[in-house]
Formats: sequence, C-alpha cells, structure tokens
Amino acid sequence: MHKKISVARSSLFLFSLLALVVVLFSDFSPFSFGGYADQRFLLVLICGLLSFISAEILFSSAIYKENIKILAPTFVVSMAFLVLALPFDEQNYVWVEPGMFAFYFLAICGSGLVIAHSRNAAHYTIGFSVLAAAGCFIYGAMSINVYLFALSDKVANLVNFLPWGFVNIRYWSHIATWLLPLLPLAVLAGPLGAHRLWRLLVAIGAGLWWWILFMSSSRGSMLGIVFGVVLVLVLLGRTAYPWAKVLLQHLLLGIAFWVVLSLIIPSFIVDELQVRSLKTDSSGRMPLFIEAWHMSLQNFPFGMGPQSWLTHEVITSTYANSKKLGHPHNMYLMWAAEYGWILILALAGLVAQAIRCFWQVRGVYKRDEDNTRALLLAGYTASVSAALLHAGVSAVFMAPGSMLIGLFVLIGFWSLIQPEAQMDDEPLTVDGRLGLRKKRRLLAMLVLFAIAIGWLAWLKEVWVYYEDMRLDEEHYFSEVGEGILPRFWFHGNFPREVLESGSQELNEAP
Repeated sequence: MHKKISVARSSLFLFSLLALVVVLFSDFSPFSFGGYADQRFLLVLICGLLSFISAEILFSSAIYKENIKILAPTFVVSMAFLVLALPFDEQNYVWVEPGMFAFYFLAICGSGLVIAHSRNAAHYTIGFSVLAAAGCFIYGAMSINVYLFALSDKVANLVNFLPWGFVNIRYWSHIATWLLPLLPLAVLAGPLGAHRLWRLLVAIGAGLWWWILFMSSSRGSMLGIVFGVVLVLVLLGRTAYPWAKVLLQHLLLGIAFWVVLSLIIPSFIVDELQVRSLKTDSSGRMPLFIEAWHMSLQNFPFGMGPQSWLTHEVITSTYANSKKLGHPHNMYLMWAAEYGWILILALAGLVAQAIRCFWQVRGVYKRDEDNTRALLLAGYTASVSAALLHAGVSAVFMAPGSMLIGLFVLIGFWSLIQPEAQMDDEPLTVDGRLGLRKKRRLLAMLVLFAIAIGWLAWLKEVWVYYEDMRLDEEHYFSEVGEGILPRFWFHGNFPREVLESGSQELNEAP
C-alpha cells in the first residue's frame, strides 16, 4: 500500500510541475490549442487521473470506513453539481462544467487524504512550495527582460507588458494570490533553506512578484492575502511568526522593487510616467452581483441551470445597461445562480468539515517541538483563505490557470488538516470475514468503474464543446463582435441561442 502512495505522491509532483510550467509559461507551451484551452484540457486530464488514483488507494486500504467517512462531504458536493444539473439535461454542453467541479473536488479531497496517510506527509507540501518558488523566480527574472525591452521603447504604461504570458492581467493575480503566501515556506521548511543562495533567489522572485502585484493594482489579491495573514496570526499565534516575518521581508523587497523599477528608473527614460492607481469603486461588479443574486432566487433553491449566466434573460435593469461578462465575478453567487442554494449548503458542509479538521490538528502542530508542520499549516491556510476571499470578487474557481494551481495548493492544505492515520500494508483486513472483504472489493471496483466511465464521458463532452466553440468562434467574431467573454473557453459567450445568420449551416459544417 505504501508503494502505491509513493507512486501517487510522485505523480502529484510531476502533475504540479507540469501545471506550473503550463500556467506560468504558456507562451512557450508545446500544445496547439492556445494557452487558455491548454490549461483547461490539462485540468480535465489531471482531475480525472487524480480522482481515479486516489479512489483506488482509499477504497482498497485497511482504514476503509474512516476514508468513507472523511470523503462523505466531498461526495455530497460533487454529486450536488451533477444532480442539480439533471433537470437541464436536454440543453447543450450541460455536463461540461458540473463535471469539472465534481472531479475537481474529488481530486482535491481524495489526493489530500492519500498524502495525509503517507509516512512523510509533509514532503508534498514542502516540495510544492519549492517548485512554486523556483517557478516564481524564473518568471520574475524573465519579467525583468520584458521590462527592459519596454523601457528601451520608452513605454509609459508598463502594465501593457507586465505581467506577461496571461490573456488577462487578473488571471495572473489569481496565481499571485495562491502562491505568494507559500513562498516563505520554501526557505523555512526543507533542506534548501540552509543555503544562502537559495534564500536569496526565493526573496528576489517573491519581491518581483510583489512588484508586479503593486504595478497591476490587484485589490482582490491584496485584500485576500491580508485576510489570510491576519487569519493565520489569529488562529496560530506566535507559531506563525517566522512565516509572517519572511512574508513581510518579501513584501518590503517588493515595495523597494516597485519604487526603483516603476518610479525612479522610468522617470529618467519616459517623459510622462503612468502609474496604475488603486480604484475605490466596484469596477462594474455590483450590477453583476445584483443580477446573480436575483438569478439565485428565480428557481429557489435549485438555480437556473449550468451556464445559465450566459443564456438567461436579463432580470435587472442595472445589468441590462452594464457591460456583459462570462461570469458574475463572484464564484459563490455564480454557483447559487446556476446550481442553487442547495449547492451552497453542501459547500458550507465541506467548509465546516475543513474548519473542524483544522481545529483538531492546530493544537497538535502548535505543541510539536519541530514547528515545521505548523509553518506549513500557516502558509497553506493563508493561501487558501486568500483565494477563497478573492473568489468573492473574481473567477478564481473558473479560470483554468487558477484552478490548476489551486488544485495542488488545496491538496496540500487538505493533507495538512487530516488527523494522522497510517495505512497498513495489507489491504482490507479490518475484518477477517472473507465475504466482507469480497463485498468491499466489489464496491471498490464499481466506484472505480463509475469514475472511469464518468471521466471518459465528460472528456468526450469537453472535446465536442471545444470543437463547436472553435466552429462558432469565426462566426462570432465576424458577425457578432461583442468581444471576448472568458468562461469555460476563452471565447466564452457560448453556448448561444440561434445565431443571427447561418445557424443551420454552422451545425452542418464539417
């Protein structure tokens, strides 16, 4: 059994490395679908594989009953997405997004539980923070190169070029929300922290990311990280001080980079320096929030169906007169509008379980003589808390890059908050009765079969959706021309009702 867990952990490292490369360096992606679609397809593949691998391990372990109990709230959430989509089965592409969310939560909680049961559970969380720090440093160093080229062309507004590699500046800020609280862990936990050069590289990478964050003025990221830090200090107290100290050092270095790179140096080169300022308004989000709220009450408590935000008749005059987007810039209101408040209730149950588990391990970690696990808990808790707050004003759990990075952060967090329980090498030996073991093996096989069939069916739906989106894309940009509204795909104003012209020809096109 431990060999299986070791293989699963190695797979997680490989998947997380691939995700970081595809998200941070999408401009160099070897795939041909485009950065946004590459990330979505990778998310689909990884979620399916992790769900299957983790289910195979957990359902064949000696602590079978405990695993079922822990995974019960996750199963409820995943099934809620699918069951609440059933009344809308006749609509096109109805299973694409419910399938994504269902497998996403299964992959997080299943993989996190597997890592928690391994003999060296902290290795994954340490390893991911090291990979994240290395990726941030490389991205930051390449950003300096872009910065120098922009200055050589006397560009006044650097935000037009930085951050680079993302189709939207806010998609980069999602990644910053997830990763910046983890970077101190790369020097506080693990063997690399003893090397001065590594600490310097991590600090430079983190400082450059803070600089880009200030330059892009992402309020969602800033408020999210502040919230995460305050929450961690309140919950963990002095135990989290070393982590907070390093994070503060990174922040101060980022401020120094911002003063030098965004103010002092450009002032000698550019005639009229442009500095992006923090806005104090809602940036047009309030009409979207109000519309989503009214949608959630239309078919209370079941919602208006998957992707109904794209297809529903506008309810409020404020939204009718405002700009249209592929989502309401609030994940919770979007889920309530499309899947109903029943889903929100199921999600609240999963969050309650996470809070209870956190509270159980909090005292244990604080009493450890070695505070490594407490520091890991601080960093991952701050990251997850920041992202959850940020999701209230942005598509943190819809943008594929954010979902990919968040997948591995949430797996790490879930593994940290699980009570210690080592798996025995002999599977299904809790009860000596052969009949019971056979029944459990049969149930495990049925679960794995259901996951495999469900994943393949979902993958087929995603591919059909992609092909139809690309087919529709040319007509949309040439005839409709309302701009890009990212949702599941980057061309997100889709599915749509009968096209203005040629819908029959579009459906019959090869």
